[in-house]
Amino acid sequence: MFFENKGNYAYFRGLLLILFVKKNPNILTRVLVTLIIPFLLGSCSHDSPKFISECVIEYEASVVDKDHPMAGLAPNGMSMFFKNDLFCSEMTTMGVFTSKFVANPKTKTFTTMVKVFDMKNACIEDEQQIKKELESYKFKFEETSETKVIAGYNCKKVIATNLSDPSNKFDIYYTEELDIKKANYSTPYEGINGLVMQFRLQKFGMEMEFIAKSVRKEEIPNSMFELPSFYKVITKAEMDAFFKSIQ
Repeated sequence: MFFENKGNYAYFRGLLLILFVKKNPNILTRVLVTLIIPFLLGSCSHDSPKFISECVIEYEASVVDKDHPMAGLAPNGMSMFFKNDLFCSEMTTMGVFTSKFVANPKTKTFTTMVKVFDMKNACIEDEQQIKKELESYKFKFEETSETKVIAGYNCKKVIATNLSDPSNKFDIYYTEELDIKKANYSTPYEGINGLVMQFRLQKFGMEMEFIAKSVRKEEIPNSMFELPSFYKVITKAEMDAFFKSIQ
């Protein structure tokens, strides 16, 4: 039925209000209706069960440069956890090398946690350090009219051009169908108005590509975004030195 669709019902109510204004053309009525109509028409625009803010997204991961010294340690997947405008990404290689990254736009920090056997180190970057690291991996974005479905979500295509190497171009796909604010904080894609579902990232000198393969609604414990006390906090320079030592 027509009215079983909430979007249709809201649209019908909006039409009735417009007819009411035509029959009652005083200024007060027009002002009130001008404020009400956008609410009625937009109140049901995100009724889809896919429009969620707390979820886990699983990505396929691959190394862009197969000859990179750390390519053998690269994971083939990544899990991303979203809750209350926070996000955490986690990757594991062979069950012994685990890296975890937590971005917090409220405190403007980015925490890296690395666990290799009994070694558990972490570093916390502030806003200045985050910006400095992103300086070497900046892009110009070109919106296109192309779209495709990734993990069940409609995504828009953007062409990214590396500013330090204009010959390095690749496609990015993002979706506006998830209710996640500041989804790209502390990444090169912060200016994109949606969650990136296909993208590249560079960390510790190695560039990887990620493509979402599933999205599932799930209650995420707050502990997922916290730094466990058993991690040893080291400086950014010490963390960089560690990754260079294993290359």
